[in-house]
Amino acid sequence: MDRTVIAYVIYLVVSVALTVWVARTLSRNGRIFLADVLRGNEKLADAVNHLLVVGFYLVNLGFVALYLSGDETIEDTRGIFEALSTKLGVVLLVLGAMHLGNVYVLNKIRRRGLMEHEQLPPVGPQEWIAPTAGA
Repeated sequence: MDRTVIAYVIYLVVSVALTVWVARTLSRNGRIFLADVLRGNEKLADAVNHLLVVGFYLVNLGFVALYLSGDETIEDTRGIFEALSTKLGVVLLVLGAMHLGNVYVLNKIRRRGLMEHEQLPPVGPQEWIAPTAGA
């Protein structure tokens, strides 16, 4: 078998495994964060979590597929490691950027919700007092 094909197979297996692992980790641990962002609405948190996971898979697996091909032919074992390190390093950076982007957006939503909640008075006005003339 051609060394380039071996590098492609290893790249696909590792990239897909990393994508699945990161998506499952984010889904499992991000659900609690989403429930907080969405003020305890568990059904909505589960739905948003599922949609985020599907989007995460689509973007990252699409990137992995597009980044598969390479122009160079791999001649030796060292070339396999060099090609894999470059390709997998870029995939890991994309996975990290996607994760940070999700956390950033969700944190902005959470902060906006907290600020809206703080703007409401804890108790509604109970009576009106006219201003005094000496004040």
